[in-house]
Amino acid sequence: MKHPLRPVPASVETIAAPAPAPLPVAAPGRRARSEQALIRGAQAGSEADLAALFHRHWPRAYRAAFLIVHDHAAAEDIAQEAFMSAIRHLDRFDRRRRFAPWLGRIVANRAIDWSRARAARRETTDAGHELALDAEHQAREYSPEVLGALATLAPDHRAVVVLRHVLEFTPGEIARALELPRGTVNSRLRRGLDALEAELREESGP
Repeated sequence: MKHPLRPVPASVETIAAPAPAPLPVAAPGRRARSEQALIRGAQAGSEADLAALFHRHWPRAYRAAFLIVHDHAAAEDIAQEAFMSAIRHLDRFDRRRRFAPWLGRIVANRAIDWSRARAARRETTDAGHELALDAEHQAREYSPEVLGALATLAPDHRAVVVLRHVLEFTPGEIARALELPRGTVNSRLRRGLDALEAELREESGP
């Protein structure tokens, strides 16, 4: 039996706020090339096309990694390594599909693995302290309340919420990215949003 997904709380929408890109925008008046052209150029070794592709996809890749791992330095490493991995394996990329889900799959899986490894090493110290430091660094992009609520979710649930509402994957794309049944994705998304809404409601008080 299919369950309808609950509406996303308005405050949750702040996790999709734009993040700054690390590279300058294209020169004024220069026509933007299509994504397919950039991919062909990057695959052929064009540094300019590689930089343009990176500039186009870095903000969402970094933001997704950060919202899953809640660690600024780790998110940068994950996003950069994921991008380079995607570029190295462009021969496997189906150009009929969007590049963002291809990159997002790598980002999400690496971020989940990083979170699990940290938990296994029992290095999850005071999450509140860590979030306070990162929230200060990212004050313009993320609501501290949403960051704190996301931190309470299990990495698997956090990942599907981020993929759906930050990278804007469809449930089908998330299922393919994480190699999960569609029903599992819907279940994790529903439970994650319910838990997130409950946590935000508790933080806001009566």
